[in-house]
This record gives sequence, C-alpha cells and structure tokens, in this order.
Amino acid sequence: MTIATATSHTTGRTGPAGPVFCVDIGGSFMKFAVSPVPGALMPLGKVATPAADWGRLSSLLASLVARNAHEGDPASPLALSIAGLIDPRDGVATSANIPCITGRRIGDELAEILGRPVLAANDADCLTLAEANEGVGRGHSVVFCAIMGTGIGGGLAIDGRLVRGAGGVTGEWGHGPILNTTVELNGETLHIPRFSCGCGQSGCVDTIGGARGIERLHHFLHSQEETSYRILEDWQIGGARAVKTVAVWLELIADPLALAVNVTGASIVPVGGGLASVRPLIDALDKAVRKRILNRFDHPLVTPALRQEDGGLVGAAVLGHQGG
Repeated sequence: MTIATATSHTTGRTGPAGPVFCVDIGGSFMKFAVSPVPGALMPLGKVATPAADWGRLSSLLASLVARNAHEGDPASPLALSIAGLIDPRDGVATSANIPCITGRRIGDELAEILGRPVLAANDADCLTLAEANEGVGRGHSVVFCAIMGTGIGGGLAIDGRLVRGAGGVTGEWGHGPILNTTVELNGETLHIPRFSCGCGQSGCVDTIGGARGIERLHHFLHSQEETSYRILEDWQIGGARAVKTVAVWLELIADPLALAVNVTGASIVPVGGGLASVRPLIDALDKAVRKRILNRFDHPLVTPALRQEDGGLVGAAVLGHQGG
C-alpha cells in the first residue's frame, strides 16, 4: 500500500509520537487508515457502516484495529471523524446519519472496548483540521472552513488546532436568523422570505446556501423545479433564469460569510462539500465576500478545499497526532 505524504504543519502537536489509527465514519461507509507519522496516511480499507447497531459498529472497529495492529502499537490511539456533533464537555455524540452513536460517550466507550485512547470530532471539524494543517490553510494562523454541500456547516482552527465551542458548535455559520429579506438587482428590488429551517428557526443560511437551498431559491424566483446541478450548469452558459438565481444567491450568502470572516479574523476560507466542485461559483463567491470584509486581501480568500476526498481521514489523523 502506497503511503501518501505531505509536509506537516507542526504547530501545537503535543500528542503521541507514534502511529495513529483513523476512521472516517459516514452514514453509509467507514474509511479506515493508519497515519504512521504526521503528514503521512496509509489507507487500510472501506466497509459499510452499521449505522443503527452500536454492537456491530463497535465490534467492527475493534476488528479493523486488531486486523491491522501490526501497523501501530498497543498505545496507538484511534481517531474518528463522525457525521455528527461531539460535545467537548462530556464527549456525548449526536448524529442523525449514525443513530446508534447518539447519546453515547463514544470516545470513552470505545476506549474501554479497544483498550486504547479514542478521540472523536465531527466531519466538518476534521476537514477544518485537514485544511489548516495539510491543505490550502497551511501557513495561515486562522482558518475558517465553510462546508457547502446539501446544507451549510463550518469549522474554525487557530494555529492548526480546532476551536471547540460550547456543545461542540463552532463555525456553524449556517444557522441563525440572519439572511437579508431584500436584494437590489439590476434596478429591481426583490423581496425574499425567510424560509423555515430544520433547526426550528427561519432565515438561516442553511435554507438557501447549500444545493437544496439553491433549488428552493430558484423555485421561489421562477416557480420552476430544477436540480442544483442543472441550475449551475445553466448559469455557466448564461441561462437568464439561472443567472438571476445565482446573482441573488451570491448577494444573500456573501453577507453572512463576510461577517464570519470579520468575526474570526480568518485569512483563508477553504470550502468543502459538493458546491466546492463548481469552481466558477466559488470564485464568484470569493469576489463577493472580499468586497464586503474590512481586511482587504490581494489573494483568493474563499477557495475550494484541497482535501475534499480524504479530509475526514486526514483531519482525524491530525487530531490523533495532536492528542485531541
């Protein structure tokens, strides 16, 4: 198995000097790897996630570690990237996609089962760690990572280490009733409702910021059902309806993202999630955000994440080497 290497950002590394086992646990699949040293990752396989069965999940993790124990040592920690929240106060997990971990102190419980240290962070935080240490955020003191996929999320790292807020919520710029309700576009004043959000509030960035949000906004503006893929495809070739939808989207989304940059002092904003693959959209968002912030940059600020494909594993490896 080839080891993929990268020069490692060393700020704040206080964890174990030896290998780290790492797992990216999604709702459908788990990817397993070992990081022999910081900046190196050796993939060890991919298996289906028994998302609703804690017994199967924990025994599968134990089996994966035991089967590859020769790659580490008895004290090698296991670091997890999880599609869910981890409360830093008590380590209790909450996950809609992996229901069997909800309510569990996943790190403590797995540590007892495996007989080795277990660390865990949510997937957005792991991508943030990956980008801050081994991605486009390398060399930046403050990295704000924006997740723009089906919905909106984020994470914050300072000097290569995660900032973990109360309840495990940090960098969540997708929630809070903050969206503007009017947009001035080509002499036309458009009134945009504050759509209801799954979090229970209205007017959250999550309601229009992600792929489903673009579809919702397009339907509101044009009474037309369309996929985000088709909307963005039409926008890139100059389709009038799509051009209007994206122009309104940019006006609405750039404001809260600029505020996040001003509040955190970030000098780079790696973007993860499906929308990050549409480079012209991210370039347009970068231009719109840089017009709105106090500290003007002459370099791209909002940019696609470098570790899109392996960010969960890379971030978990960094978490393990840092010791949490």
